Order: sequence, then C-alpha cells, then structure tokens
Amino acid sequence: MLQADVQTQFGPLTITEDAGAVVRLSWGVSGCAGRSGVLDAAADQLRAYDAGQLEQFDLPLEVRGSQFQRDVCAAMSEIPFGETITYGDIAKRLDAPAQAVGQACGGNPIPILIPCHRVMGAKGLTGFSGAGGVETKVALLRHEGGFLI
Repeated sequence: MLQADVQTQFGPLTITEDAGAVVRLSWGVSGCAGRSGVLDAAADQLRAYDAGQLEQFDLPLEVRGSQFQRDVCAAMSEIPFGETITYGDIAKRLDAPAQAVGQACGGNPIPILIPCHRVMGAKGLTGFSGAGGVETKVALLRHEGGFLI
C-alpha cells in the first residue's frame, strides 16, 4: 500500500492506494510521501475540489467490505454535487433498514470521494465520521452549495 498526504480546508487528508485503486481516505497526516499515478491524480483532484474547480471525481476506487457496504457506497457515489438525500432514500433503493444504511455510511472508507457527507437523516443534519464530526459535514455541504444555514 502507498500513502500520500494532501492539505485541504477540511483538514489534512491521507490517501491510501493499493493495487492501483484508492482504498481509503482519512483525516490526518501519514508522514508518508508515496508517489504513483493514482495517488498523484487523487491529490490533484482533491486540491481542485478544495479550490472549487472540481465537482466530480474520476478515480479508481475500491471499497473493501461486505456487499452491503459496497452497495451503499455505490448509491452514495451517485448523489450529485451540491445535492443531498436521506438514509431512508438509500434504504428504499436497497430494500434495507435505514439504520443499516446509516452504519454503512459511517463506515465509508473513502469519504469525500464517496460523498457520505451528502446523506442526511429524515429530520435533517446527522453526524459525520470524519475529523471534526458534523462541523466538517456542514463545511463540505456549504462548499458544495448544498447546505445553507
């Protein structure tokens, strides 16, 4: 596995690549200076997103986990930039309980690139598993113009 760090307004991020695909994005600095075409492209695209110049990522992603986790991540990946849907919306699509969808969203190994921040509770804003919690979720949604408070 290779890792590279990128600084964003949402905090420092570490991108992890394995076998030619991004497999993890986490908050914090790894201290690693890995280089590959995938890592370079991911860092460039995250910087462009951060600068407001990119709305859709085009990277090889691999979600490791159960089929349900992969299905939820696939559903989240379809949410357009600047829009939100609810856990219940995904649950209906997958014929699964909303709580299970919420747990899968919280276990998203590649946040931002797979936009779990675009998923809301039935009554509005809910938690976020990334550093900074719900404040980071709000910052990401505001960045995309999808959250106005």
